[in-house]
Amino acid sequence: MSLYAQYSEYPFSIKKLQMTYQCWSLKDQPELRLSDWFNATTDSTHMDMRVTNWSAPIVWTDTYNESVLADYYTKYPVTVGLIVFAVGRYLLYYLGRFLESANRFFMVNQKVIFYIMLDDFSHMPWIDLDRHRTLKIFKIKQARRWQDVSMIRMKVISEHIEEHIRREVDYVFCMDVDQLFKAEYGLETLGDSVAQLHTYWYKESPGKVPYERNESSEAYIAAGEGDFYYHAAVFGGTATQVLRITKECAKAIMKDKKNNVEAVWHDESHLNKYFFLHRPSKILSPEYCWDLSQNKTPDIKTVKLVWNFKNYELLRNHL
Repeated sequence: MSLYAQYSEYPFSIKKLQMTYQCWSLKDQPELRLSDWFNATTDSTHMDMRVTNWSAPIVWTDTYNESVLADYYTKYPVTVGLIVFAVGRYLLYYLGRFLESANRFFMVNQKVIFYIMLDDFSHMPWIDLDRHRTLKIFKIKQARRWQDVSMIRMKVISEHIEEHIRREVDYVFCMDVDQLFKAEYGLETLGDSVAQLHTYWYKESPGKVPYERNESSEAYIAAGEGDFYYHAAVFGGTATQVLRITKECAKAIMKDKKNNVEAVWHDESHLNKYFFLHRPSKILSPEYCWDLSQNKTPDIKTVKLVWNFKNYELLRNHL
């Protein structure tokens, strides 16, 4: 498996073709209007959380027209990348089930490339992929602490997007490995820059969410400022936008490290600062990343992706 991944990583002729395809596909295709596929009518169930004050849609199960999206992307097909990190015991306990569920539910009937960042090729599980799905595996350095993995993740993602991913896919998502897909996670999630509302704080006002409050950190957001609290377990967008997101977050993290500062929620704090300065063009409801330990409220109808149960006794020494 690892030999195949290394061999198929940079075939020149395919790379050149993908560059031509991507430039044509996203630049020349007609824009899909929001009103064509999205129902912005508010109701009491979603507490008026369907459109932000900067006109970005907040996607819930009952807000999108699946057939309109399917017709559009049949005419103008795209390739979607999914980047996931799996290190230490997270590789052993979570990667296999994550990939099996992603193969079943993520972007069904679309071309997908799974980019797996791991620290040990020998523990890579075998996955029998469906049609139009490709797996690429990349070795990353082992880290001493999970915080270190969190801090280097943005840097590693940005480097891979810049080196090759942006020439291979149109859109890309970055996700935590300790999750499971439970229902179709599809075309309604695609957008220029996509953020995920956090299960715990999606109903809270900005003053009650855990933004970074240390003024010495590049992730600092002042009290009273902010829009929503976003979960770093899921974010995405076009390859160009995700490159920009991860580059800016990595730069801020490295600046904090140089100044001996560590944001409380690490890359999540920096992601929230980025989306505070550069508001996302699309937001996913908590249905797209839900913690099953929380009681479902009436607004959570179809859970698309769930946090996996963590056995902390097994994982406490995972690195």
